[in-house]
This record gives sequence, C-alpha cells and structure tokens, in this order.
Amino acid sequence: SSPKEKICNFTHEGAMIEEDQDLIDQSPPPPDPNPNPNPTIHPRRVSFEHGLLPIQKLVFADPIQTLAPVKQKLADAASNNRVGSGAIADALQISGDHARLVLETLGSVLHSEGDPLVGAKPEEVESVGADLRDLVLFLYIQSYKKLLPRTHKDSAAVADVWPSTSAFDGYLSALSPIQANNSRRFMPSQADDEAHQLSYLQKHLANIISLLAEPVEGEGEESLVLSMEAFEHLGFLVQFGDKGSDISPLSQATPFFANSDPDMPAVPVPASQVHDWLLQNIASALESITERISGKENGPSNASDQDDAMSDACEAPNKVAPSDRGPCLIEGVSKTSLVKQASDLRGRSVKVVNCHDSVIYLLAPLRYATVHGCSDTTIVLGAVGKALRVEHCERVHVIAAAKRVCIANCRECVFFLGVNQRPLIVGDNHKLQVAPYNTYYSHLEEHMSEVGVEATINKWDKPLALGAVDPHDSLSHPAGVADAQAESAACVDPDQFINFLIPNWFNGEEIGSTKDNPFPLPDPYMAAQQRNLKNLEETRQSLRETPLEENRKKELSSALHVYFKDWLYASGNIRQLYCLQGD
Repeated sequence: SSPKEKICNFTHEGAMIEEDQDLIDQSPPPPDPNPNPNPTIHPRRVSFEHGLLPIQKLVFADPIQTLAPVKQKLADAASNNRVGSGAIADALQISGDHARLVLETLGSVLHSEGDPLVGAKPEEVESVGADLRDLVLFLYIQSYKKLLPRTHKDSAAVADVWPSTSAFDGYLSALSPIQANNSRRFMPSQADDEAHQLSYLQKHLANIISLLAEPVEGEGEESLVLSMEAFEHLGFLVQFGDKGSDISPLSQATPFFANSDPDMPAVPVPASQVHDWLLQNIASALESITERISGKENGPSNASDQDDAMSDACEAPNKVAPSDRGPCLIEGVSKTSLVKQASDLRGRSVKVVNCHDSVIYLLAPLRYATVHGCSDTTIVLGAVGKALRVEHCERVHVIAAAKRVCIANCRECVFFLGVNQRPLIVGDNHKLQVAPYNTYYSHLEEHMSEVGVEATINKWDKPLALGAVDPHDSLSHPAGVADAQAESAACVDPDQFINFLIPNWFNGEEIGSTKDNPFPLPDPYMAAQQRNLKNLEETRQSLRETPLEENRKKELSSALHVYFKDWLYASGNIRQLYCLQGD
C-alpha cells in the first residue's frame, strides 16, 4: 500500500502539527472558496459574428489612441453613464442613421439580458441609450479582422460535389478561382474561429482593460484599478465555463471577486492583476485549442472532421451537429428536406452551412441564426429574437420573422421578411430582392412573443445599404473601393408575390393558435393577391364552361400539366411539393 500522505496545519497557538490523511478525511471538507477554480475562458462569439459594422469611420487603425478622446467626449454627454444616438453621432462624426444602427446592433449582441437597451422598443431606443462601457468595447472590436475561410484539402473533390461556381462574392475577386469556390463553402471551424478571437483579445487586452479601469484618487494614471461592476462589462467579450454551463455573473469566475458580499461593494482590484489573470487564462485556452486543432489535422480523417464536411454531405444528407457550446450546426444538406421544430431548437442559436438544392424548415424560437454558403435552397426560420445573418449565398430564398437581418455578399437571393429593424445590406451583392413575410405555422405567434419579435413593425422595404467592402475581412482591397456602397435590394413585384405553404408536421402535438400570416400585407401586395385569386377562379370557370371534345380536353389537360411541371422545376417548388406529398 502507498504511504500515508501527511498534512501540515497550524494550531491556534501557532505550533505546527502533522496529521494522518486518514483522520483528515473523516471530517467534512471546508467549502470551496472558489467553486470554479479552473474555469475555461472562451470568446463571446456573437459579439464578433453579429456585432461588426462595415462603417469606415468606426474602424480605427489605432483603437486606443482614437477611443480615449472619444470615450471622454461621450462621458461628457452621458446621463447616468448612458449615451444616445445624438452623442454617438457627434463624437464619431457619423450620420444619425448610422448612430442609430450602432445602438441597435449593440443591443442585439449585449451580454446582459437585464440591460434596458436589450428589451427596448423601437421608439424607446433613443431615450434608453447604451451603457458607455459596453459602447466603448463595441467600438473597440470594430478593428477586429475575421479569419480567412479555409480551403479544402481536395479542391477537385469539392468542385465535383458543388455543380456550379462563380467568383462574384465581394472579396472573392481577390482570390484564385479555387480559393473563390472554397471560400463560400468552408467557413472556419468553430475551434479556428475561437482561437483567432482569443488571439485578438490576447493582443489587445491591456488596451481593453485600460478603457474600463479608473485611476486611484491622488495616485495618477499609473495606478489603475478595476471595480467589480466594470469587470462585469468584460462579459461582452469573454465568458467562462464548459459544456454550456457558463459562469454568471462573470466575476464569480475570478479569484478576486468570487463570493463577494452582495451587501458590501467589492474592493477594486489593480488593473494589472486582472490583466495578468486573464492573459494566463487566455494562454491556457489557446494551448488547449491548438492541441485540439493539431490533433484533428494530424490524426486519421473521420466523418465528423469539418474539413471533410463536403464529402460527408453526400453520405449524410441531414447532417445536424449537436453542440453544448455555441450554435446548432446544420451542414451539408443536399437535395432533400429537413424539418426542425421547437423541441429540437428552442432558445438555441443555429448555423445553416453549405446546403444545396433543399428546403430547410427551422420552426422554432431562436436567438441568433446564420446562413452561410448555401445555394438553390429555401430556408424557413421561425422567429429570430436577436439577429439573422445571411452571407455568401446564391439563389436562396429566406423566409424569416426576425428582430434584425444582415445580408452580406449574396447573389440572386429573395428575402421574405417580417423584420423589426431595417435590413442591413453589406458587401458585394447582386440582384437581391426583398418582399413582405409570406407564410405562417401554428406556433409562429407564440414563438415571436417568446423572443420579442413584433408583428406590428415590419421594415422589410427599408433596407440600409452600407459598404461594398468589408473592412473586417483579412484581405487587401484596391485603393478607392473602401467608400463604395453596397448594391441594395429591389422589392418583389406584387404580381409575382405568392404565399408559401408550410406542411403540417405537428401531428400528435398540440396545435398552436396562429391561423394566418401575423404580419399585415401592404396594400399593393394584398390587392395583387386578391386579383390573382380572382383571375384563377375566372380561368377555372372559363375552362369548365368551354365546350370541348373529349380528346381536346385531354390535350388541354396535358398542356397544363407540362406548363405546371416546368414552373415547379424552374421556381424550385418541386422540392416543397415532395414535402407536401410525404406529409
């Protein structure tokens, strides 16, 4: 047997004694002063994925030098440490529309659900404003450069899987044809992205902390301290925890603020101590992620390796990756239909990646949603309470009820929207169309209410086009293109507008109360719909009353079927018809 371990303690007289471990183990252990002694730090990815705006005046070459005076100017205009769009426009020298966009975007990615900006109604956003500390962190990360998409190990195999390519997407013109093909199809893995974001935070941590810290009275700028309240605002950028069990509030993950008496304000901590502790955690997390990535790259290939996602798509058409941390990943769906309901996705975030020639129904209340690199696909999203981003897609129809929508680098796509904020259009887009929301399912209004999407506000026809070049990508761009504006979207002709029918998959489940589209149709679209219905009925009546011989009736019926079949294939509705037949 192994020798007994000895424990050294001090008596109350100060003498040191030795006790057997056996005896120590008989008494109950003291409570752990820090219930999370080794928390794992993660970047808060939504801030980097949904919180970046391609507005040149917000992208600072030297963020700390630029933001220090901006912060002071904002502080001078603040009321209760909060600032509105007027002060933001003045301090940053941007338009009122762009200042409002800053507030709305910040509100969609804030870490604290209790912040009044998160739940503010459109008419309240200006009066509520933003917390100065959150705003400064939001402005700082506008200097972040995204990780370049990864190329596939076998480009020939990828070209064989994806039948059509086109090097149109914004920055894709700066890449070779093979890179252009792969860049839409292979977004960086979650581990790659997390490592890149942590590296950015590691490099800029000293500046970020200095923007939140305050000098000790009478000791000058050299002795900066960070209060627990200020520290909590770092939750905008980082979070601690594993397997979905994030530590909240953020201060409970630290050795210097954990278990502070709620009735007594915690003593501020030297900013250098916070900086060193966070750097140590980031370095440890980066080491772990690097080992994980290295193991995947050097180990044998397997079906779950994201590098092999395209080849897997043919073998596993409904590839849905569960995830304890981060969004649910729906990847590589091809030539099929996929249905996910609230029981699968409620309250989650979702990413739809590299899907082709399919119909995807995500009929659930969602927080965030991203659609990336899809083509010839219809995607129906239930209710998105924070933000929807659609990027690098071709010939995709997106039907969504959402608080906000951002469209980037897309081609020949149509968006049927019920959206509470102006749709944002950025990057190199071509032949985009927008239309009012055109469907419903029985639980839609319940899901909208759950995530805070308003049916009485629909700004589908007021898109806001920003820069054609994304200053957050990692590519160089030709001189003079930075100020070019993105191509906006045209409205679908009311005569071409049709409703989209969602089959009823709720057999055996409780049927919801929604019986119709909750977003009112604009008058021209309602009139066109009624006109089309009237024309259809008149055509039917005319056919019934036309005296034709039996063989002529068969010829007419055959011709109608041919035209209908051609329309089904040309419009892509053939896939939905298969769904209806299988229902």
